Amino acid sequence: MNVTRALPLILSLLAGPLAAESVTTTRADGALLRALDKVSSETRDLEMRPGEAVDIGRLTIRLGECRYPTEDPNSDAFAQLVVTNRTTHATLFDGWMIASAPALSALDDARYDVWVLACITS
Repeated sequence: MNVTRALPLILSLLAGPLAAESVTTTRADGALLRALDKVSSETRDLEMRPGEAVDIGRLTIRLGECRYPTEDPNSDAFAQLVVTNRTTHATLFDGWMIASAPALSALDDARYDVWVLACITS
């Protein structure tokens, strides 16, 4: 699915058809993510810029972009991520994560959780 088409679809699922049509988003300078190692209980906050990749354990997390509602920058964040397993070279997640609804589109991994906290706007 085209990235520019995916965000309105996600917004329509969250806010209903009328609200999704009126929501405009702005591309942010980056994203703030949180990674949890469920075995060691360690968390790590990741400030990432578009195109940047970070290694967490056996995972590589790459940020495509982060968007937020133009009218209310503090209300939500939508980040396009690709998460791969460096050991098996498998793509574990490729899509949009939504800060306000992490379970709607979540990484499915036995050891690690990754979720979006906010967009970085400066």
